[in-house]
Amino acid sequence: MTPLHDRDGWIWLDGDWLPWREARVHALTHSLHYGMGCFEGVRAYQGPGGTHLFRVAEHTRRLLDSAHALDIPLPFDADTLIQAQRESLARNALANAYLKPTVFLGAEGLGLRAKGLTTHVMLPAWDLGDYVSAQAAAIGLRALTSSWARHHVNISLCRAKTNGHYVNSMLALNTAVKAGFDETIMLDPEGYVAEASAANVFLLRDGELHTPEVTSCLEGITRDSVIRLAREVLGIPVVERRLTRDALYLADEAFVTGTAAEILPLRELDGRHIGGRAGAPAVGEPIAHDSVTARLQRLYRDVTRGVPGPALEAFGDWLTPA
Repeated sequence: MTPLHDRDGWIWLDGDWLPWREARVHALTHSLHYGMGCFEGVRAYQGPGGTHLFRVAEHTRRLLDSAHALDIPLPFDADTLIQAQRESLARNALANAYLKPTVFLGAEGLGLRAKGLTTHVMLPAWDLGDYVSAQAAAIGLRALTSSWARHHVNISLCRAKTNGHYVNSMLALNTAVKAGFDETIMLDPEGYVAEASAANVFLLRDGELHTPEVTSCLEGITRDSVIRLAREVLGIPVVERRLTRDALYLADEAFVTGTAAEILPLRELDGRHIGGRAGAPAVGEPIAHDSVTARLQRLYRDVTRGVPGPALEAFGDWLTPA
């Protein structure tokens, strides 16, 4: 795989298009040293009607909200940022892409009281490829409940997608991966399920979907998409509430959602096979074609790629042409 820094293409930085290899910042850039910044992950998909950005308006609004919560003044408005994201696909000849608009502070000074820092905004875009294998998407992930707690609401800004938050995610995920698992489930400081390392969590029990209320976890845009697809297209009730880890053990189905991950089944947590009661697929078997998880996967795939059907009829406004 070609290293990200060594490829052809263009990166938007502060309103200018720079050749990919020349898009550099100073070693004393403030955000590199202190983690103060925010970002988004946006997907573009190719479908029957061409390439579209998925929910780019919502992602861009959250980027502006994150910067505002961090008290970082932004020199660009939403329309400018959306247009830059559209143009990045054309300039880089991308039909399918992952875009990462990022806000960071400059190198005018260091220290917690540094003043007069310039706000910078950059936008790289590249073909992400498959986030996981088709087999993993069908069979599901093995997860470990983390000993690393998610943020408390008075420790950090849980609604902001902040650069520094992901140290917490990486500590938790790396611990799980070293122990032989695919993913981790993080609890909030009171011991309730928050989210996976970088994805929201859902479970199905007795025909209802349940997901943690938005406190310690990020208010995910894929999370919102799944809630609306379930309620408005499939007619499945969705309850946002506190969940304990044993609620996941006893779930009929469970899955995680995120921009990169899309919808991935959770087949095992802490050695317990989820849905492991009589009649459930055996360990290592693909999830059932008629399961709620599989149905939502198909709906999400259709709407993100602009495939005609009930999801696109309901939510065609989620797509912005490249």
